[in-house]
Amino acid sequence: MPDIRQIRRRCALLLPVVLLLLGAAAPPERPALDPEPVVSTDRGAVRGRAHGAYDTFEGIPFAAPPTGPRRWRLPEPAPRWEGVRDAGTPGARCVQLPVLEPGGPTGSEDCLYLNVTAPAGGRDAGGRLRPVMVWFHGGGFFSGAGDTYHPDRLAGRGGAVVVTVNYRLGVFGLFAHPELGGAPDFALADQRAALRWVRANAERFGADPHDVTVFGESAGALSVCAHLTSPASAGLFHRAIVQSGSCSTTVPPRALLPGLGRYEPFVPERRTVEEGVAAAARLGCGRPAGVLDCLRRLDTGALATADLMQRFSLVSYGNGTLPLEPRRALEAGRFHRVPVMQGATQDEARLFLAQTLAVYPIRDQAAYRARLEQSFGASAADAVEARYPVTAHPTPAVAWATLLTDASFVCPALRDGVALAGHVPTYEYRFSDRGAPNFTGLPEAPGLPFGAAHGFELPYLFTMAPLSDPQLRLADRMTGYWTAFARTGVPAAPGAPEWPRHRSAAAVLSLAPGAGGIRTVDARAAHHCALWDAQWPEVTTSG
Repeated sequence: MPDIRQIRRRCALLLPVVLLLLGAAAPPERPALDPEPVVSTDRGAVRGRAHGAYDTFEGIPFAAPPTGPRRWRLPEPAPRWEGVRDAGTPGARCVQLPVLEPGGPTGSEDCLYLNVTAPAGGRDAGGRLRPVMVWFHGGGFFSGAGDTYHPDRLAGRGGAVVVTVNYRLGVFGLFAHPELGGAPDFALADQRAALRWVRANAERFGADPHDVTVFGESAGALSVCAHLTSPASAGLFHRAIVQSGSCSTTVPPRALLPGLGRYEPFVPERRTVEEGVAAAARLGCGRPAGVLDCLRRLDTGALATADLMQRFSLVSYGNGTLPLEPRRALEAGRFHRVPVMQGATQDEARLFLAQTLAVYPIRDQAAYRARLEQSFGASAADAVEARYPVTAHPTPAVAWATLLTDASFVCPALRDGVALAGHVPTYEYRFSDRGAPNFTGLPEAPGLPFGAAHGFELPYLFTMAPLSDPQLRLADRMTGYWTAFARTGVPAAPGAPEWPRHRSAAAVLSLAPGAGGIRTVDARAAHHCALWDAQWPEVTTSG
């Protein structure tokens, strides 16, 4: 029997498993070809590696190391260097802990590096600058790294310049304290610094600094949502793609373990500041003044604990970065006027539920009913059960994962889509390949196949796992949609089915392999969104 304390810690947030998703399967080695490309950036020259159709430049510093006195300070420009800097290997990952196994911290506080994958030859065949796609990784804001993703297909076939970014995690990225003036959201500030680097350097890699798309999955998608609604991010990007983590993502209480409250990724600044004051006191720095000086003298290991890395993994609002909670900003129309593409996978919640079934099983209809009442209350449980009867699903676990997917991911994204579509071109998708490869290394739980689980669309965009021939054709279509959107703001790929612009929540493009696998579906009806939107706003929309 697994140690329940370990599992509670693993599931203390919605998204802790994402690092496994993104880092479990190493991509195949990509042999470098001569000659090695050299590009002069605004801080100095870098030597990358040639791979035929594309070039890579890894481990480029986009900000000064946030170490020593720079810990918990906004990012500053990276120092200049002389000569040509080797950019053949990634820079250090940001400090993080293993997600599923015990162990001490890995990575470094000196971690603000990015990686560029660019089509060979610079500009396109017509001499035009290429679009830029800037990727923010997932990992619950306390794990993950940019170098886990290899965008060979997006660059080589799609013709985009792709930038993957590291940003400070956990207590190093989202700490708050009165001496900081509140919660500066350093993780988001790092991402903005990377976007400023892109604006200064894109053309040197053959890309257009005025054609920048931000995209991300899971915590990376939440980051994109934050930038959409942050005044501080104005002008830094021109399109946005949100994958499996909308501005309205939330998880009902006790949905995954009996002791867990509701998960919300965005929290009031005052809450994070209170946590910061309490944490400083526990670390022996609870003095009337000079708290930050005391904390900055602590070594990395004293701060990189499971408690602190997870406690400070929520993004704060009610400050200069995020004046409003992002979902409220969308409702009020207070977001940047850029085209948006967003979506979810068909079986998002199966990945998360599979990690807790051993200690919190749903063996029969009685256990299913009990969990309904614990998460939604006895009065609401009847209506939810009527929409999601156990008899309509292979197992009680599949029934529970299905309703969590709808309540926490699909329907919140569709609700955001309504708010967005009132002001900007909006396109919505559902990744529906239930035969997608399990590249996580995690075993399926009995009675709960992964299907199209959280993150399982990633191998169709990045080189992460082998795909069958039909799946490769789907990957080509998805690459075409994603890069066309980055280039024009419209996901219209040659030979691919038309992707309708959002007119209603019914106009969602379902993405699956095979003949007829790409088609428009009425997602609002298929996922019972009327139930979640109207019946229990306190579960899915309240602050």
